[in-house]
Amino acid sequence: MSAILILIIVANVLFSLKGFNDLSFFRKFEFHIGSIRSGEQIRMLTSGFLHADMGHLFFNMFTLFMFAPVVTNYFGGASFLLVYMGSLVFGSLLTLLMHQNDYSYRAIGASGAVTGVLYSAILIEPSMSLYLFFIPIPIPAYIFGIGYLLYSIYGMKAKNDNIGHTAHFGGAIGGYLITLLKEPAMLMDNTAMVVLLAIPIILLFVLAKAGKL
Repeated sequence: MSAILILIIVANVLFSLKGFNDLSFFRKFEFHIGSIRSGEQIRMLTSGFLHADMGHLFFNMFTLFMFAPVVTNYFGGASFLLVYMGSLVFGSLLTLLMHQNDYSYRAIGASGAVTGVLYSAILIEPSMSLYLFFIPIPIPAYIFGIGYLLYSIYGMKAKNDNIGHTAHFGGAIGGYLITLLKEPAMLMDNTAMVVLLAIPIILLFVLAKAGKL
């Protein structure tokens, strides 16, 4: 495990634990449209290190732990950090764009950054699989990634928590674009996977345009 990945996980754990036990800290650094539009843009970064509960934190860090080594081994630590932080920023920007007039909108979670790393890893190694606790057979990573985004559409429509579901898509877009910009040959070498991973992203914008979200 790379030193950068360890630092990111430790930062998420410490920041989240502090937020679990200190509501004023949580409120100060969560993603909140009204506060961001009033000038507190730092929330667009800090919210990516807060989580709703231990389950939310574990799922994000477990997913990151599974896929980050693929990106680190292929691009190196500095570029992995670029994918992670770039995806976090993309996630926050898309959330701000889609909810800009909802001044009460709140969200937290590293999901945008993690989804960006997930998408990057799938582009790098399209044939990779993973095991989930409740499924005894390996699952193709691209099915997991696409399913994750489809679940995010459900979360965005349900609006029954303050997890940053919109950020999942922004993060996926960030990881997708950064990876292709760094390795444009993938457009030719992995054309099918490039197109397949774009489908849920396109679906999001179609639903948003139709007012279904």
